[in-house]
Amino acid sequence: MTTDVVVGVDSSTQSCTVELRALDSGALVSTARVSHPATTPPVSEQDPEAWWDAMVRAVREAVSGHDVHVVALSVGAQCHGLVASDASGVVLRPAKLWNDTTSAAQAQALLDARGLSWWTHQMGIAPSAALTIAKLAWLRDNEPDVFARVQHLAVPHDWLTFRLTGAHVTDRSDASGTGYYSAPTNRWRSDVLGDLVAAREWESTLPRVLGPDEAAGRLTSTAATALGIGNDVLVAAGGGDQHLAAQGIGLIEGDIAYSLGTSGVVFATSSQPVLDPSGAIDGVANVTGGYLPLVCTLNCTKVTDTMGRLLGVDHAALGELALAAPLDPDRPVLAAYLDGERSPRLPDARGMLAGLTTATTREQLALAAFEGVALGLVRGERQLTAHGVPTGGRTIAVGGGARARAYRQIIADLTGRSVVTVDAPEGTARGAAIQAAAVARGQTVAEVTAEWSPQVTSSIDPSHDRTDVWERYLHLTAVQEPAPHH
Repeated sequence: MTTDVVVGVDSSTQSCTVELRALDSGALVSTARVSHPATTPPVSEQDPEAWWDAMVRAVREAVSGHDVHVVALSVGAQCHGLVASDASGVVLRPAKLWNDTTSAAQAQALLDARGLSWWTHQMGIAPSAALTIAKLAWLRDNEPDVFARVQHLAVPHDWLTFRLTGAHVTDRSDASGTGYYSAPTNRWRSDVLGDLVAAREWESTLPRVLGPDEAAGRLTSTAATALGIGNDVLVAAGGGDQHLAAQGIGLIEGDIAYSLGTSGVVFATSSQPVLDPSGAIDGVANVTGGYLPLVCTLNCTKVTDTMGRLLGVDHAALGELALAAPLDPDRPVLAAYLDGERSPRLPDARGMLAGLTTATTREQLALAAFEGVALGLVRGERQLTAHGVPTGGRTIAVGGGARARAYRQIIADLTGRSVVTVDAPEGTARGAAIQAAAVARGQTVAEVTAEWSPQVTSSIDPSHDRTDVWERYLHLTAVQEPAPHH
């Protein structure tokens, strides 16, 4: 018997992952993954056509051999990347990605022009090299001929939705990470784009912002043929990767998530906007009509990958070494800013390893890598808590790094709470499938999220006091304990 299914797409930096889930129950029918071209920051660019080709291959692989009828599809993707197109929709150059830090000077100029307080209160987010607006300013300064031809602005999920439907649309979650959409007031700010070139007319370059439960349209016949599915397929609004992952893991108010991937993100959900005068918290929108305050670090699992390479072991063995290390109070501590950092705002920083002695062991070096990543994220959680974001519920670890017991144990020890994983190994793709199901079923994303909430698959309790390494980390990075904001 033919099964009605929805397709959830996660177009990340590394790959495109697709999940097919049954429309009625959310049960996983199949999954597929196709790699994207590798990137090498500080210059990090990809051809958007590579995203499209990977999505086509992944969808075709996922539906192959299954008696299914696709009724709806949604795309989640890496945030912030700049896709600049001409009037006919032709992409003008490779997309600069979130982890391209070459626009640090432009970000600083934008910040200086209006001041940090203005940005955090008016936009909910402060300029950094990661944001779309900084990359657009870089394009103005470095490729003026290309900049002059830009007629459509998009981030990755917008562009993929455009390829699917022909509609130039976006959603609040991804729009709020551009630097020219105000999450607190839910509107584009073309005056901010006017800071780049005042004489340009910017409104027509911007996609229409869809509501959280609104469809972008249906597949075009060209897209349907490419994907190998029918053209009666509804396409949901889509969203940013972390924002849809929040739905995929069943995040509710009070929960906090640690997303352990190439970048590290700690995030929670809130019904009210979070405005952080320091700019450490991105007060972005979520995909259900509320907000998803988050702190993002550029250096997460690639830090432990690097340490594993230096020590000549794989990630699993590195985790075993780390957990075998004695917790000596003077053990090495790492500020894990290997490729520049976003939180704190240090785009030109490099990593710092302190406390080395002739007695330092391989186990201690492995532990320093895991602790260095976790300490930066725990600092982010403390910043969220200091701004009134409720974090007394579950602590959920997601992403590839969540498979490492070392990460989960260290986060549990540093927070003093149990860390759980849930049956959502591909949180973004699962969240996209939830959004697609909501559109197909005429429900809200929040309703389907609650219905499809995944089961807990593991739980690790705190077992050690790591206060000593927290204090040494604060000293090494020359930062202070986040103070409550009033």
